[in-house]
Amino acid sequence: MPTFQWTLPIQEPVSIFACILLIFLLVPIILRQIKLPSIMGLILMGVAFGPHGLQILERSQSIILFGTVGLLYIAFVAGLEVDLNDFKNNRKKSVLFGIMSFSIPFIIGIFVVRYFLEYEWTTSILLASTFGSHTLLSYPIVSRLGITKNESVNITIGGSILTDFFALLILAIISSSTQGDLNVLFWGKLSGSLILFMIIVLYFLPRVAKWFFTNLEAEGTSQFTFVLAMVFSSAFLAKQAGLEPILGSFLAGLALNKFILHTSTLMNRIDFVGKALFIPFFLIGVGMLVDPKLVVGSSQTIIVGTVMISCVLVGKYVAAQLITWMFGYSKYEKMMIFSLSVAQAAATLAAVLVGYNLGILNEDVLNGTILMILVTCLISSILTESYGKKLAIEIRESDETIAEVSKRILVPIANPDTIESLIDLSFILNHSVNSDSYENPVYPLVVVRDEEGAEERIRKSHELLQQAVSHAQASENNVQIVTRIDWNIGHGIVRAATELMITHILMGWNGKITAKDRVFGSVLDNVMESSDQLILVTRILSPLNTIKSILLYVPENAEIETGFPRWAETVLGLANQINATLEIHLHEGSRKAIETFFPPKGRINVQYEEIGSWSQFSSLSWKLNREKLFVIISARKGAISHDFHMDSIPHLLSHDFQSSNFVIVYPER
Repeated sequence: MPTFQWTLPIQEPVSIFACILLIFLLVPIILRQIKLPSIMGLILMGVAFGPHGLQILERSQSIILFGTVGLLYIAFVAGLEVDLNDFKNNRKKSVLFGIMSFSIPFIIGIFVVRYFLEYEWTTSILLASTFGSHTLLSYPIVSRLGITKNESVNITIGGSILTDFFALLILAIISSSTQGDLNVLFWGKLSGSLILFMIIVLYFLPRVAKWFFTNLEAEGTSQFTFVLAMVFSSAFLAKQAGLEPILGSFLAGLALNKFILHTSTLMNRIDFVGKALFIPFFLIGVGMLVDPKLVVGSSQTIIVGTVMISCVLVGKYVAAQLITWMFGYSKYEKMMIFSLSVAQAAATLAAVLVGYNLGILNEDVLNGTILMILVTCLISSILTESYGKKLAIEIRESDETIAEVSKRILVPIANPDTIESLIDLSFILNHSVNSDSYENPVYPLVVVRDEEGAEERIRKSHELLQQAVSHAQASENNVQIVTRIDWNIGHGIVRAATELMITHILMGWNGKITAKDRVFGSVLDNVMESSDQLILVTRILSPLNTIKSILLYVPENAEIETGFPRWAETVLGLANQINATLEIHLHEGSRKAIETFFPPKGRINVQYEEIGSWSQFSSLSWKLNREKLFVIISARKGAISHDFHMDSIPHLLSHDFQSSNFVIVYPER
């Protein structure tokens, strides 16, 4: 009979993994009951279970490996969730904050370390440089609270690129000067490798991603593997360029940002794997570095650690206060800037370990650094959780774009080949028109004719609906399936829209017009005639994450229609969600009203071009390609903006725009 022997630290791989997973499971549940951030709990569990605590687990190579992956994952997701439109608009603020957030703690630190701790100038400069960097440790909290698009969060994330870059650049310079390698060759090699690295990641990687997602659209597993391969390849290239891997993974997130939509199944997989596995490993690994005995037993370690913590807290708070004064941020936004930028982990630990190995920094500094990492990470997680909730409430209370009527999207489906593209677009529209992130579910609908054989068609319709449900579950989006039996398909759609208080009807394009349609009208004709909701008719040939720009055609008097605000909000939200630029073709007399919704200098890059007669409509086809989405604002018959030429739009699209992605919008009335 086998005997069980308990030895510490645990060595058996299955037992180690089981123990760690139990920590991942139980700690967030327990801390949720006492209203403390799970990030803080995982760090403390690393202290308690680690080699300097109860010695149940050791900081083995596997934990270091997974912890490193977790750190790179945090940086990658931060880059992935940056709103590129906001990032472009706020890049000057991000650069300014990055310079301030690094230089203020750096300058304070140099003089405090030199004259209070009485270290050499080289040691003082290297140690002070670590105060200026920051790790986006609390970013998962911000993401969970749904405030990643807030400007204060955006500039803090953008500023992290500069702070880490400056810190690691100083590390490289001091490291080379210590070894006597600080010469022209060093500067040339560093500059050349940095430029080459940026070209590969920011220029070539997006083009590789575009080809991959275009040609392997449906292979979800391959897409996920591709993303991970690109992230860690970028981190490896950063290392080869003399930079820290976290910069590579962050830039990979920016490079892939456009191709990974926030409502997609791929984004859900990335988010799930990171939060469930890699990021908790990193947090536990940080906790395992802390030795409570050294912190309590060495007065010099406490002094050094206290000085380091004070320099970081004061410097980061002053930077947050100054940027708040300059740009008029609220108190909660200021505290978010401070809480996100105060955490020290990645660049700090890398710089101190290198300095310690080179003999520039002593053991007191190393232990003080671990104490600083623990304290700043705890402060960051607590403040981000507390002020993040307050900021989220403040944003919702001041958000004037929230409509009085809740938005509901109905998606009639009939063709199995277009289900996924329709459902994906509906999720994007649902996210863009509902400020409370999926306030309502999407309603996939199948209408079955009330005639002989209806039961069999109902069974087949359930298979279609199940396909929509499965696709929604993979991306964790909420759907509520609807089935109707009616003598007329169009009437069934309208009845369902009325019963469910639908505001948006999203339909697939059917370019074939039968003789029966000409006599009795198509399903779309019947729906338009009998309903008042906003209707969108779509044909999407390219993956939505490869769409770079939207060409919007606005007819004369469209701004006078009752449904103008609704369709304008919908188009603007769509452009925001897929990070697309807008090229608006309109009559000059409509421009002033249109600009109220689509300002030329807003979050989205908007360009205007005047149109003349309807004869120019077909000429727009030469401006379109697979990377553009053609959005045509049409109108129902009898509407103010209706023109008899609009009746020929379906015919023109079938003949002159055969390879184009398009959406025809019929405003509500």
